[in-house]
Amino acid sequence: MAPRVVQLLFLRLVLEPALVENIQLQLAIKNFRTLHIDYPKVNYAKRFRGYCSGLMSYVRGRQQSWYCPKIHYVLHAPWTAIKKFCKYSESFCENYNEYCTVTQDSFPLTICSLSSKQPPTSCHYTSTLTDQRLYLLCSQKYDAEPIDIMGLY
Repeated sequence: MAPRVVQLLFLRLVLEPALVENIQLQLAIKNFRTLHIDYPKVNYAKRFRGYCSGLMSYVRGRQQSWYCPKIHYVLHAPWTAIKKFCKYSESFCENYNEYCTVTQDSFPLTICSLSSKQPPTSCHYTSTLTDQRLYLLCSQKYDAEPIDIMGLY
């Protein structure tokens, strides 16, 4: 009986943290795909007061947050075109405790910026369309997938 309890305790202490970490990583990858990629680009109804206001209402709903993020990047390119830049992430970004990379290609994207001078309960955004290179956080060093956009290059 005692060896069985030891085995179960070992499995729980060693494997459970690894499983939780893997689940969190898979969730980060999924969130990147759903919150930062809009390809092909969606058109929102006029009642949303523009592309970014409509998109950010979706983002806030997915994040289950009433907080209005000040800036959000939305890529208008296929997942496969973006994913390839995390295949080999040689740089480690200590500030984020993750591997990171700069894309070699520019991508079409929308920068959603929170409009100033508005009541705290409403989130209205302005849209800026541009083509730029990206600073990406990657899920690991090799054969990784993007998990966040740190900024633009």
